[in-house]
Amino acid sequence: MYYRTLATLSLAGAVLGQQIGTNTAEKHPSMPMEVCTAAASCKTENTQVVLDANWRWTHITSGYTNCYSGTWNETACPDGKTCAANCAIDGADYAKTYGITTPSSGALKLQFVTKNDNGQNVGSRVYLTASDDKYRLFNLLNKEFTFDVDVSKLPCGLNGAVYFSEMDEDGGKSRFAGNKAGAKYGTGYCDSQCPTDIKFINGEANIEGKYGTCCAEMDIWEANLDATAYTPHPCSVSTQTRCEGVDCGNDADRYAGMCDKDGCDFNSFRMGNQKFYGTGAEMAVDTSKPFTIVTQFITDDGTDTGILTKINRFYVQNGKKIPNSVTAIEGVDEFDHISDDFCKQQKEAFGDNNYFAKLGGMATMGKQLEKMVLVLSIWDDTAVSMNWLDSHFPTDADASKPGVLRGRCDPEAGLPKNVEAAHPDSYVIYSKIKLGAINSTFPQ
Repeated sequence: MYYRTLATLSLAGAVLGQQIGTNTAEKHPSMPMEVCTAAASCKTENTQVVLDANWRWTHITSGYTNCYSGTWNETACPDGKTCAANCAIDGADYAKTYGITTPSSGALKLQFVTKNDNGQNVGSRVYLTASDDKYRLFNLLNKEFTFDVDVSKLPCGLNGAVYFSEMDEDGGKSRFAGNKAGAKYGTGYCDSQCPTDIKFINGEANIEGKYGTCCAEMDIWEANLDATAYTPHPCSVSTQTRCEGVDCGNDADRYAGMCDKDGCDFNSFRMGNQKFYGTGAEMAVDTSKPFTIVTQFITDDGTDTGILTKINRFYVQNGKKIPNSVTAIEGVDEFDHISDDFCKQQKEAFGDNNYFAKLGGMATMGKQLEKMVLVLSIWDDTAVSMNWLDSHFPTDADASKPGVLRGRCDPEAGLPKNVEAAHPDSYVIYSKIKLGAINSTFPQ
């Protein structure tokens, strides 16, 4: 993932606070997953999902007055700490307000644009929970992570993303006195982009927007109908950390910050195979139909505490196991996986900064995979129109230069005003989440 900005929120007053409101009861939608020890030997966990706090209505604790409606309420929020004490976030009507539904057991549908009583909501982000007030933590080392996806209604410019972030299990509630809501209300978000549009960080309001929230991130699946990439993003910090200034890695400081914002991506189109992924029977993976994604995290000694050396990718569609595409780029060996060697050669061939290696590469990423929170989302890109995923990027670069082409999409298709107007009914469906021993989670 190259850039991520918070999806546009048109819902009046929908923004994050830190106390707990009582106007709407919070009920997490069910999304059970399976844990497998061997093929066809899996047990169900009664996991659920919770909506990210940044999407929720926040109001003055004792009433209905917004704490934020494009600007901060100066009376309630003269400073960050006071704002956290004065403002509450409420429960969510997942289906009616946000278009988040569970069409069947173990399946989650995320609607792109949802009309509601307050206007409309655009995009969403949810986390898998183990209980009402704790996220489900994952150790991915020496494991494989599997799920089904339907991207048939996800056009150019959109991103149906499944990824892991190194968030606190309780959403930061125990670490930060100003955070009373915790994981039950979706607090504590962080990722490798160190986003500065999160309204409350470390239990305080981010009133001036000068803080970001950083942590390691493993992008399992960033995709739409036309393009997909999976990408590890290590960081120099090992837990959710608030950043300011250079540490956030913004703009000219991109390669001086806490996290590797570029990551080391494997995008089949970008890596030379333009017939591997897309719509139609001529593609190895036909995105007009559902399919399964399997991602394996291989360690040097085959244990859950070993050093991460390789990240494998497989697909399954219509009962057929489909290995990942093989690189076909001059100067890059034939890789079908992510490893330090792949990253080094790719960065050199494309003329990219190898900040991934500077932050420790696969070994650092592996340590950070030991306590991850699962994130599922749908979003459009207000920064660069998703061109980094499905078009050519940078848009002013020569498209014949290696690494610039990432997909077939028109660069204008991903402009939020265009995609929101043309494709409001878009959605993605995730289902059949599994975690297990290597080769234990493939569909039988």
